[in-house]
Amino acid sequence: MGRLRLAVVNGPNLGRLGRREPAVYGQTTWPEIWAELCAAFPDIELEAFQSNHEGALIDYLEGLADRGVAGVVINPGALTHQSYALRDALAALGLPVVEVHLTNVYAREAFRARSLVAPVVWGQISGFGPLGYRLAISALAARLGGGDTGGGS
Repeated sequence: MGRLRLAVVNGPNLGRLGRREPAVYGQTTWPEIWAELCAAFPDIELEAFQSNHEGALIDYLEGLADRGVAGVVINPGALTHQSYALRDALAALGLPVVEVHLTNVYAREAFRARSLVAPVVWGQISGFGPLGYRLAISALAARLGGGDTGGGS
């Protein structure tokens, strides 16, 4: 049996982490977050994808099962609140998905408190900054019974 394989997917504007509204989203860049995740989970095969385009995200998600991906961590960005197409793509995956948000979306503007994807994902983590990705990967690894759950350092 091979290593557990998980996908970490980021939606619009998340490629600019560390530069985009650092007072809101923090100063940590996506490459810094990714390096920490790869170091924290050496026994899990992680792949990352980010796009500002809804269709590209959906195309990527539709190909996951064919590549042996067992679960998904997704930060849909603003698509969380407006994309029925992304919601439907996640519902059709047949894989456990954890929705992640860097900020506490429930403590921000009212429109952010409504997630279209929450009803079709296994869980949601909101407000813990970059740690949210690590928590999501740990939860998926525990659920799927594979690999290191990132408990070290």
